Amino acid sequence: MLNKLQFKSPFYKFLFLLTVVLQLFACNPKSQTAKEESYQVYCGSCHLAPDIEDLPKGIWKEAILPDMAARMGLQVNNYNPYRGLTYEEMEATINSGIYPAKPIISVEDWIALETYILEKAPDSLPKINYPEFKKLEGFVSHTVALDSIPGATFTYLGFDEENREVLTGGIDGSLKGYDFTTKEVRVLGTYQRPIVDYTSTGKISYVTEIGKLDPTQLPTGRLIQSEAKKSTVLLDNLHRPVHTLVNDLDGDGQDEYVVSEFGDLRGQLSLFAKNSSGAFDKATLLSQPGTIRVIGQDMNGDGKTDLVAQTSQGDESISILTQTDSLQFTSKKAIRFSPVYGSSWFELADYDGDGDQDIITVNGDNADKSYVHKPYHGMRIHINQGNNVFEEKYFFPMNGATRLLSGDFDQDGDLDFFVVAIFPDYDQDPLPSLVYLENTDTDTFQFTPRIKAGIPEGRWFLLTSGDVDADGDEDVIVSSFTYALTPVPEELNKYWNRSTTDLVILENTFGE
Repeated sequence: MLNKLQFKSPFYKFLFLLTVVLQLFACNPKSQTAKEESYQVYCGSCHLAPDIEDLPKGIWKEAILPDMAARMGLQVNNYNPYRGLTYEEMEATINSGIYPAKPIISVEDWIALETYILEKAPDSLPKINYPEFKKLEGFVSHTVALDSIPGATFTYLGFDEENREVLTGGIDGSLKGYDFTTKEVRVLGTYQRPIVDYTSTGKISYVTEIGKLDPTQLPTGRLIQSEAKKSTVLLDNLHRPVHTLVNDLDGDGQDEYVVSEFGDLRGQLSLFAKNSSGAFDKATLLSQPGTIRVIGQDMNGDGKTDLVAQTSQGDESISILTQTDSLQFTSKKAIRFSPVYGSSWFELADYDGDGDQDIITVNGDNADKSYVHKPYHGMRIHINQGNNVFEEKYFFPMNGATRLLSGDFDQDGDLDFFVVAIFPDYDQDPLPSLVYLENTDTDTFQFTPRIKAGIPEGRWFLLTSGDVDADGDEDVIVSSFTYALTPVPEELNKYWNRSTTDLVILENTFGE
């Protein structure tokens, strides 16, 4: 029996709910309504219940169901969640509590649930029927090689407006700056682990190291502060951090640090604030894995900085954390997605010009357990209806969409978008791995999709913008990541691994 202390844990609440659901399922084995209700309650206890039809039968059988069974203490298809882990990683995974040591479901009930899912799952998913792509115009393309080493593995991309440098962080821990005008490359720092984020606030800069790039329960990430050529580890033992917001959230003249600890089976959004003794106090703002980015923005007009966070694993969602008092927040999920969508990035922008913040999202992460081309991947525009209630108004389908960039690139007064996909459908011709959505009618959400002709010079991953040529408009920078993630056609893979192209800079010529 669960005691009161145990029931305070979300995991034990889940187990209790699951037990009730399975009892309902077992009592009504022939009722389709009961099976559907049971599936919805079970799969929606921690996140939105995915539509069974959103994944093909083979993915359910070979990947999703074995992991689901392991989370209920059963072994299916010889799936072992501890296989390949070091002793330290295994211990951390056990301590996560995700995989119970004893079954919490009978074999008979599991078979009934598995059978129900496989009966409903389709054999395959429909392909995306892309609209006709127009030629990319208004930009001159420049390929950039930062070194002579073939292939590219950039995990961070940014632009330093003050020094007019493109900034890159690598899987090897190198931080580099590239001057488009002089073509000079300089090493800004060398770190021990992959760099995933960089922030500069005047004379002080911050580097976020993820630790281990591959999924792990071990907290080996760090936030490093650099000032006057001296580097200090500001925060360590972070659980796979991927983004750090440096912001004086309470207006007291001292910055706080909001760290997206993406994690693995467990993760969190953490707030670090210095106390009177100079040490950091840590507060957990969201207790869930997969937080990938946070933006500081006053979302309700009360003068306080609120937080908007995206979670891209499990309960895929956009949360608004409203600051009610000094560093005190209340959280509300403004947008939620199915856990198979693969949410990847978001931006805030006043798309419709009504004075409040709308949200643009992309989903297309396809490197986990459900690798298949999904017709629901793409970019979505969510319009703020008032009081931070959002309604999806536009969807552009795009396999494997992983980053987006918004701006008035053609300088006609409306918002355009660039979208990049590191997991495109390579059978598509032309290959939509970098798409420019030119806004032709804001009110009716009309866009002309444009694409560069020819074979992509790299496996595009990250996007940023900046006035790289100092002519007053926004140029677009895209970086490559040729690290093996998912299957790529052999010839294309050879081409990328022989190429020294690290970046492509799209020089904006609309103002000329």
